[in-house]
Amino acid sequence: MLAEDSAAPTTETTAARPTPSTVDPLWWRSAVIYQIYPRSFADANGDGIGDLAGVRRHLGYLKDLGVDAIWFTPWYLSPLADGGYDVADYRTIDPAFGTLEEAEALIAEALELGIRTIIDIVPNHVSDRHRWFQAALAAGPGSPERERFWFRPGRGVDGAEMPNHWVSNFSGDTWTRTVDPDGTPGEWYLHLFTPEQPDLNWNHPDVLREHEEILRFWFDRGVGGVRIDSAALLVKDPELPEVPEHPAPGEHPNTDRDQLHDIYRDWRAIADSYPGTRVLVGEIWLPDIERFAKYLRRDELHTAFNFDFLARPWDADQLRASIDSTLAAHAPVGAPSTWLLSNHDVTRPVTRLGRTDSSFAFAKKRIGTPTDLAVGTRRARAAALLVAALPGSLYIYQGDELGLPEVEDIPADRLEDPMHFRSGGIDPGRDGCRVPLPWSGDRAPFGFSPADSAGEPWLPQPASWSALTVEAQRRDPDSMLSLYTGALRLRRDEAGLGDGDFAWLPSEGGVLAFARGDRFVNVTNLSGAAVPLPPHEVVLLSSAPLQDGLLPTDSTAWLRTQHASPENRVRSTRRRT
Repeated sequence: MLAEDSAAPTTETTAARPTPSTVDPLWWRSAVIYQIYPRSFADANGDGIGDLAGVRRHLGYLKDLGVDAIWFTPWYLSPLADGGYDVADYRTIDPAFGTLEEAEALIAEALELGIRTIIDIVPNHVSDRHRWFQAALAAGPGSPERERFWFRPGRGVDGAEMPNHWVSNFSGDTWTRTVDPDGTPGEWYLHLFTPEQPDLNWNHPDVLREHEEILRFWFDRGVGGVRIDSAALLVKDPELPEVPEHPAPGEHPNTDRDQLHDIYRDWRAIADSYPGTRVLVGEIWLPDIERFAKYLRRDELHTAFNFDFLARPWDADQLRASIDSTLAAHAPVGAPSTWLLSNHDVTRPVTRLGRTDSSFAFAKKRIGTPTDLAVGTRRARAAALLVAALPGSLYIYQGDELGLPEVEDIPADRLEDPMHFRSGGIDPGRDGCRVPLPWSGDRAPFGFSPADSAGEPWLPQPASWSALTVEAQRRDPDSMLSLYTGALRLRRDEAGLGDGDFAWLPSEGGVLAFARGDRFVNVTNLSGAAVPLPPHEVVLLSSAPLQDGLLPTDSTAWLRTQHASPENRVRSTRRRT
């Protein structure tokens, strides 16, 4: 809940809030970045699919929320075999979303509000409809066109066996066999994801050159950075050997190859050649924290997603261990940490945190896993303040600021995610966190599409979302939206928040207490009982009402304190550069 002296949530007019500087070279170190899944944000033309015009209409909402940048998942021309991550043309906006001219206008209009735009680049693979892959299929075995991909003859009798047995990130096989023009079985091609996403050969100069030109194409149009999908998977061992049982660092045949660092140094040089700071953000899932940090050296990527934290269960020791290891890994390379609770691939926090096992792993996702939404919502509120108080940048996935739950009863004939189908229906897939946002009204489409639209949203919205619309939550000072709005305002106003110093404070078991700067303290209670707060002058913000001055379980409070003496701090990590 907001403290008594806090302002009420603002409306979509934006005059009251100051515009952050758009020339600050270190903006990315403390930025609040809001992820937009274009199909599900807002539909302006009534076809049931979100579009760029819908985003442009709600830029004021994002300004009032308090974000510094917006990150778009792929908005390019795509057959949508994997939600847009199968790109057919990087220089064309998919007609379902709009036009290149609309994208350019959106980038400019957002920047006028102090909001930068980050776009998604998917360098590991392209769509099977991409002109390069179509040319490779037409050219046949041994052709130069096929050298941009990983075509190989099969093994065994008549080449009927796959070239190797790599494991797909989406379950199922990683090789698909082609058919020659005469109808006979042909070569196989590699795809670490779906067959509609053939992997590129990053040893080929055309592939290197094309992606450098794509970066320049979008930097020329004013984007503030790029998010690099599957950033550790691009380079493969050209021999395509089987994966060793225990590969040594840098020796995995398709993950975290050392050649990647040369690629990202070249990309960083391109980014640095533009005015302002154009950031490179890596999606890097690596268990080896030291290998992870190598991507964040000063001449490579600016930041990378911290998936370790969101994957941990709601447990004080686990979360503290993740915070410590994250800060320790980033410190030697001087990079800021990133913090997030979810994204378009992950079960929403309100649902995930209400489960008996509140950790996250793709391999553990199962249909029918029970959850307690009341518990999950309470924990999601506490977690929102916790991550907003940690040093570095903060990512918010659209709808988390509304406390939307995972939609787990989507009719089978409406599901689209390949993770569901390739698992044989065991994995519920990711559609449940991609359901279109509710903006207003008491029935679907809840303002996502115009009220007189002929089409319905591409994924159905639950009737219960009438209480979770932006319109409803703006009227409620205790809503999730009000909590996020208040938190982001304080995060910007408090000198100690964002990038900077961090120090743990003594606390009871099950409690995470730390100081940011001289006069700010975060206390998160994950224990089973209410706990007293440390000495303070005022409660700036709390995720739940205090109980006789005590912080209840599954809650976080932000405190204004008197200047703390150094001996009361158990460990401090210098973060400011």
